[in-house]
Amino acid sequence: MKIPGLRIDAGLEGLPWQHTRHEGVQWIDLSGAEDESSMTVLIRMAPGRGYPAHRHLGAEDVLVLSGGYRDADGFELAAGGFHRYPAGSVHSPVALGDAEQPEGAANRACVLFAVAHRGTELVAKEEGAG
Repeated sequence: MKIPGLRIDAGLEGLPWQHTRHEGVQWIDLSGAEDESSMTVLIRMAPGRGYPAHRHLGAEDVLVLSGGYRDADGFELAAGGFHRYPAGSVHSPVALGDAEQPEGAANRACVLFAVAHRGTELVAKEEGAG
């Protein structure tokens, strides 16, 4: 699903992003400790950077606010795009763009709003991703 014209760039750089152990990937936990059954987060992936393969324990809802990403199987979602990953699905998103080039209007970071119902778990490399 695509929400035409949606791109929320203003003020994203000034948010209190937390670094992850994955280079170029930051996040903000919006759900807080009171709700452990799901996670609601903002994720920021620098151009060409991504998150390792993970499995969704429940459904995951993703809305891309800026930039876009591609999964290992070629699925692509751009700003304004919404997608629901079903429970049990595995994917490894990588932000569109080039990690070797400066970030800017032609090489945007991917910022997304995600709700992972029942959370996620990392997948061993042997299992693959899609």
